This record gives sequence, structure tokens and C-alpha cells, in this order.
Amino acid sequence: MKVFANTPLQKTTCYHCGDACAHSKIALEEKVFCCQGCKSVYEILSQNNLCDYYAMNQHPGIEAKVEIRKDKFQFLEDEAIQKKLLQFDSKDQSQITFYLPQIHCSSCLWLLEQIRVINTGIIDTRVNFNLKELFVSFDKNKTNLRAVVETLTSIGYEPHLSMNEISERDMHQIDRQRWYKMGVAGFCFANIMMISVAQYFAIINTIEPIIKSFFHILSVALSLPVLFYAASEFFVSAYHGIKNKFLNIDFPVAMALVITFTRSLYELYYGLGDGYLDSMAGIVFFMLIGRWLQSRTYQTLSFDRDYKSFFPIALNVIKDNKVIPTEIFRIQKNDIIQVHHNEIIPMDAILSKGSAKIDYSFVSGENEPISIQIGEMIYAGGKQLGGVAELLVIKEVSQSYLTNLWNNPIFSKKETPKSTIYDAIGKYFTYVVLAIGFAAGLYWYLQGQNTLMWNALTTVLIVACPCALLLSHNFTNGNILRIFAKNKFYLRSADVLER
Repeated sequence: MKVFANTPLQKTTCYHCGDACAHSKIALEEKVFCCQGCKSVYEILSQNNLCDYYAMNQHPGIEAKVEIRKDKFQFLEDEAIQKKLLQFDSKDQSQITFYLPQIHCSSCLWLLEQIRVINTGIIDTRVNFNLKELFVSFDKNKTNLRAVVETLTSIGYEPHLSMNEISERDMHQIDRQRWYKMGVAGFCFANIMMISVAQYFAIINTIEPIIKSFFHILSVALSLPVLFYAASEFFVSAYHGIKNKFLNIDFPVAMALVITFTRSLYELYYGLGDGYLDSMAGIVFFMLIGRWLQSRTYQTLSFDRDYKSFFPIALNVIKDNKVIPTEIFRIQKNDIIQVHHNEIIPMDAILSKGSAKIDYSFVSGENEPISIQIGEMIYAGGKQLGGVAELLVIKEVSQSYLTNLWNNPIFSKKETPKSTIYDAIGKYFTYVVLAIGFAAGLYWYLQGQNTLMWNALTTVLIVACPCALLLSHNFTNGNILRIFAKNKFYLRSADVLER
């Protein structure tokens, strides 16, 4: 290894992360690195014949300027913490999913899938690029959870381990009801459509009356779960809209579904036609897909993170001159905790030893560090920018200033639902369609054509179903959120787009 100090500034970039090597350069095997961390990562990959990592993308690595202390992940040896983190745990094998915010390119995927070369105790790894998650299965006889985390950290992919990971709240709950509804709607739609195709071609070859009646009965039977189960959320939403004295976009959709179904039953019963049950099932199926895509976008962006996502799982507690890694839920008042550089302080405490420079930007938005003297108060949510400091706990996590601030009723107050642009369009769209339909029906009624009157009224309402408007709402919001996220701009609610 060669270190060149005080060299003239020149445009030299780190072989690992691509950062400029302005002040000092560390060379190894004719390759230049900006810091010891990047060089160490390269050495690990080189020793394990994994340097193809650099061939896939130019400077794919993450900067590793922050040195990781040796005992940082000692708390992962605690069995109580392991049980809360592990998804599966048996005598020989354990499985866990890590959140890795560093994942950004194909090189990351390749390296993380090859990590078992570095740690032979790792059995299998799978990467979810969209969620930036890594699923790891490891052999407990060859390695342990701490060693797996340290292996990932050594190559620049330190897992995001926070208090939120061990809380009872699941960050990625699966909406199984929507999956079931999509499955039911898709199955029924496909089968009704196949039956309808046979009836469409019956113009050339007439279907036997018994077979035709059977097809009609089967179509009605398949349409019932679509209307009463798969489409239930549209009726519920329309009901809540009316309850709050405004017509949302789901109201005309629900009305169109009822009219389509009723009109179809009328035609099938009196033998006037084959109905529109295939169209009704298709409308429900595609609208459910649109809503699923939008909810999937929200889930991918992880909007449901709260302050727990930033708090550590454990801290070092000093007892009888011994440093004991302790889960923060078990830290009590009057305990002495040890806080290192760049760590978030999860509870209100008083500085008892060392120096502290606290960044309260997470709490107040002010990013100017505040120097704290021994005996002064430090509030939860502050980040320690000094060296190692010892703090005397004044309040537990559940009683800290930040927890009380976050749980303030003013932040959890739910606003009365307001009509959106799409709701306004849907409302006027409904009025216009009803006016046209009733006008057409009235015209044919005055002409004495009762059959044409009903045909005109129902046809207008069915053909003018605002499903395209609803689909555009869901797909547009989802796509705009995806574009924003790609440019590192995040919105908590799609309603902001409209406002």
C-alpha cells in the first residue's frame, strides 16, 4: 500500500465509490482510493475473486469513510433481539430480511447474491430491488446473525436496523383482501368472456336453447361474486361519499355496475339479448388492478415509516464498570448509556461524561449543532456529532420528548374528507350522463316506444361508465409518484398532486 499526502489537487476519482480524491490518495495495485474504508472493501472483494463487481458499472461502490467500531453489532447476540428480528428460526437454519438503502444498481444485485462466497455460512440470498431488501438464509452451525450483518457492513451494505424493526407494527403488510378480490374478478371475467365469445359467434351457428340457457345461468352465477364481493369497495366508498354529502368518483362507478347488472338480468330473463355481464366483470377487474398499482407504489416508497425507523435497536448500558448492549425498551430511568458519534439519542438524558455536540435537525429542523456541557439536558431525537459520551437517562423511550411530540393529538387528527378534482369531475360527469340518459328515454317515451326508452336510458349509462376516468386517476397518480421517487422527491399523499 502506498499513501500519497500533500499532493497537488487533481481530478482523481476513487476506484471503488467514484468520489474525488482531493486531499490524499491511497493506492493499491495501481488503483486509487479516497479512504481506507473503500480500500478495505476492495481488498475483501479481491481476496474472494469478486472483482467482477466493478466490471458491471463504473464506480458502483458506496463510500465507506465512516469507520465501523468492532462492538457496534454486539447486541445482535442477544437472543431476545434475535427472536424479534428473525423471520424463521430453527435448530440449524435462520432467515431474515434486511433493508439496505445502499442498493442502487446491477452491481449491487450481483454482489449481494454472491455474498455467500465471503461468508460460507450464508446459504441463500435474494434481492428485492424495488424495496431495497435482502432476504438471507444462513446456517447457524457455521455463522450467526451478528457475523452476517458484519459481513454486509464490511462490503459497504450496512443493514438499516432500527427500533421499528422489532416493534409489533409490520412495515410491509400485505393487503390480501385486494389480492383475493382481483383473483375472483379476474377468474370470473375470463370465464364470462369465454362464454360471451361463444354467443357472439352464434350468429353463424345457432346455439341450442338448452345450452344457451345454461350459458346464461352460468354467466349470472359468475357475476354475483364480482358484484357483491370484488366490487364491494366501490359501493362502500360511494356510501361514505354520500354520507359526507359529496359524490366521489366511486358513486357513478357503483351506479354503472348496478345498472349494467340489472339491465343484463332484464335482457336475459326476457330473452332480449345476452346482457353486459362480461363488461361489468372487466370494469371491476381493471379498476382493481389500477388501485393495486397505486397502493403498491405507496408501499414501495415506505411512507409508513415513523420516528422508530431512526432509533437504534440497542444501546450500550454501563453497569458495574461493564458495557452491556441492551435493547432500548429495557433501558430504564437512571441507567447510564453510552452514545457514539453519529448515533441518534432515543431518550431524554443528561450528559454525565465526555463531550457532546447535538444536531437537533430531526426534531426542530435546525441543523446547527449545539454544544452540551456536563449536567445539561439532551432531548430524544438529537444526533451526537462529538465523540463517545455517557448520558444519565431521565425518561424512558415511551416518555421522551420526541415520543410525546410525535403522539400529539394534533398530528393524528383526521381531516374531514374533501372532494378532489376527480370527485368534482365525477359528480358533474354523473349529472351530465343522467341528463342525457333521461332526455333520450323521455324522447322515446313520448314517441310511444317503451322498449327503446329503456334501451336508450341504460345504454347511455353503461357506455358512459366513468371507469376510464377512475383508471386514469389511479395510473396517473402512481406513475407521477414513481417519477418523483426516481428523482428522490417523495410525497406522503397523492392528494398533494391534485391540490
